[in-house]
Amino acid sequence: MSDDIPFNKKLELAPDIVDEPMPGVRRVMANNPGPFTFKGTLSYIIGKGNVAIVDPGPDDPAHIGALLDAVRGETVTHIFVTHTHRDHSPATPAVKHATGATVYAEGPHRPARALHIGENNPLDSSGDRDFRPDVQLKDGDVVSGDGWTIEGVFTPGHTANHMAFAWKEKNVLFAGDHVMGWATSIVAPPDGAMSDYMASLNKLAQRGEETYFPGHGPAIPEAKRFVNYYILHRKAREDSILYRLGKGPTDIPTIVRAIYIGIDPRLTGAAGMSVLAHMEDLVTRGLVETEGEPSIDGVYRLAA
Repeated sequence: MSDDIPFNKKLELAPDIVDEPMPGVRRVMANNPGPFTFKGTLSYIIGKGNVAIVDPGPDDPAHIGALLDAVRGETVTHIFVTHTHRDHSPATPAVKHATGATVYAEGPHRPARALHIGENNPLDSSGDRDFRPDVQLKDGDVVSGDGWTIEGVFTPGHTANHMAFAWKEKNVLFAGDHVMGWATSIVAPPDGAMSDYMASLNKLAQRGEETYFPGHGPAIPEAKRFVNYYILHRKAREDSILYRLGKGPTDIPTIVRAIYIGIDPRLTGAAGMSVLAHMEDLVTRGLVETEGEPSIDGVYRLAA
């Protein structure tokens, strides 16, 4: 099923060079390619003259300089941050200092659930725990600027504070890392939760935006159709997990080897965390059992 997703890995954009993928939307890509970031993290500029920036990006002086150069002679009035992973939000203080813009986001970094007794958070280093927005947005809150209106769309799952931003006049969505065209998004407990992620996907599937601009990779046309591919992919992963458990109790590393055929070795750990996210959801729904709280080291079985 995952092979049915129409991934697009074509992004002809050099780092720290501004382009305009559609009228009124500019983007600048940070020079931070990798297995989780594709060719780099994208910062977006909305409008002309009095503008907004979506996701200032990592704390990289070259990227910050390129982003500020892209808006030279203009006034940055708003900064929107989709979530607080270190490739998206840490440049915010520098851009705010240079522009005086107001920062909008759902809230500070936080886990999707409390840590279990004795559990260490393997994702501690990936979160920007210093980030604080000037204005905390709730789902459906609307912010207006010069020629644009942005709606905050709360989409937890990838992180607990993930928020996408819909540009009402253009019928587009700045999707952050919730939906990306080049690959599926990672959902890793305790920072993320599969139940939240699936609910957010279903929420987006009911919306009408035609194009998504993701945090990594090219723009996504026919966005609603693509979101439905994402939903089918996650359901197929769940079915594969249940099928493997139907053969007998097993652990997460065994399941990863069984269902992630040909995976990039650098992504094996992330795949394990994604399976853990599915396991937490399946245990909560009463379909799977394990001793104690779900963990990477646990043994899982189909519920009786």
